[in-house]
Amino acid sequence: MKIEKEELEVILDQATKVDTISKQIAGLELQKNKLVDSYSGVLEDSNNTRKKLEDKYGSISINLVDGSYTVIQNED
Repeated sequence: MKIEKEELEVILDQATKVDTISKQIAGLELQKNKLVDSYSGVLEDSNNTRKKLEDKYGSISINLVDGSYTVIQNED
């Protein structure tokens, strides 16, 4: 016994779509992981730069437009 040809075609089409979507999800997960790794690296670089600037200038707030800075007063 067999199912009808049209029913088989529907099932095969759905299986193909599920497979395609699964592969796309896997690809997106890989991209996501790469982006998370890149993000972590940039954050680490940013923290290192911030530390170097703090060691050189002390606690400051930097204007990202023109590079000027103001000293941050600690409220002890």
